Amino acid sequence: MWFERDTIVTKPKPDIVILPSLLAADFGHLEDAARKAEAAGADGLHLDIMDGHFVPNLSMGPDVVKMARRCVRIPLSVHLMMSRPDRFNFIERFIDAGADPLLIHIEAECDIPDALRRIRTAGVKPGLTLNPDTPVESIAQYVDSVDEVLCMSVHPGYGGQKFMPSVLNKIHRLALAAHRREKPQSLSVDGGIDLNTAVQVCRQGATVLIAGTALFGAPDMALAIREMRDAARAAYSQFTQEAQTSV
Repeated sequence: MWFERDTIVTKPKPDIVILPSLLAADFGHLEDAARKAEAAGADGLHLDIMDGHFVPNLSMGPDVVKMARRCVRIPLSVHLMMSRPDRFNFIERFIDAGADPLLIHIEAECDIPDALRRIRTAGVKPGLTLNPDTPVESIAQYVDSVDEVLCMSVHPGYGGQKFMPSVLNKIHRLALAAHRREKPQSLSVDGGIDLNTAVQVCRQGATVLIAGTALFGAPDMALAIREMRDAARAAYSQFTQEAQTSV
């Protein structure tokens, strides 16, 4: 591996994690955008990898992850929107580039247990992603093998889409299940996240917010992150109070 993973600075995990999505940045200045997110107080950086088959778009490859790893010290959450993340050593290539965690889709056309095992064996946290129309039950047999579940709140492929309120019930069910486990997973949401929708999803139990346009398009990203975190934290506290009484 070309870098020493213990050089990454991981802050004590806050109750709400904010990850700016690099997909919403100016692709002519990605290094500047990554540094800007770190300086603004982001807990990590989110990178969407699109293969042009699983989703109708192409985005970035391992070299962009490697660039981000070189220029920032916050964690890099890498989301493989790929039909076959198991082919051509993509898992290992993105891990070598600096991904941690590494998320694949439950809808991918691959051996899910083997892919998750390869990620874990490499010393990286594995995660599973569900598209908006995919039922919660689809990940039931794998949930103990992952550290994170990502619930898409738009159909993946393009940034700037509007949040789909229909996913709120799914987020709530996933959050309650995670809350009751001995080793709860992080529950992240990606798609149309702004100050308003951040409150909605954290009220349902989400803990990780992936936001693109709302952060990279903000006049002051640091202020936008602080405001989103404060509002989301208050909303999440309501979820935890209700979850405690429902146990």
